Amino acid sequence: MKRRKFLLASAAAIPVAVGHSSVLFAGQAAQGFVVRANQDRFGQSIKLYGQSPNQVKVSARDTAGQLCIFEYTGAAKGGPPLHVHPKQDEVFYVLAGEYLFQVGSDRHTLGPGDTIFLPRGVPHTFAQLTDTGRLLFLMQPAGKMEAYFQVLGALTAPPSPPEGAKIFADHEMEVVGPPLSF
Repeated sequence: MKRRKFLLASAAAIPVAVGHSSVLFAGQAAQGFVVRANQDRFGQSIKLYGQSPNQVKVSARDTAGQLCIFEYTGAAKGGPPLHVHPKQDEVFYVLAGEYLFQVGSDRHTLGPGDTIFLPRGVPHTFAQLTDTGRLLFLMQPAGKMEAYFQVLGALTAPPSPPEGAKIFADHEMEVVGPPLSF
């Protein structure tokens, strides 16, 4: 009888254990970690077009694809074309510099300490307005963003608009307009 009660109690606990946040998923980090200032999670800072570092702080590999976080240091004014992430939300936190963001038809100027949320499915872009700037940004779920930045990191100059649109499409994004003019 004791064994039967033990088995029933164990079976009843399975849904609780599976729903509990301590359950690890395939590919999820098993313990915490630290990524130091000016460092990349894997020691391989990607330089976009050979100049602007984009460092992985938390990888999709750490979160079973649920989240990735990057720190970007911009060395030039401007930004990406207007685009859509159909499967991902995006959050930007400005660490330094000034940025113009467009979300749908709304435009917002952000400076250090400001945060903006860009929901999936809504066209958006940004432009760095100052000569230098820094952003912390995250994607949820992570999607193919790390691979996207690795492709850009292999380029020495920005791609042509058709090449850029193909790179976006290959990484689950769609270009829907030009970069911001400012």
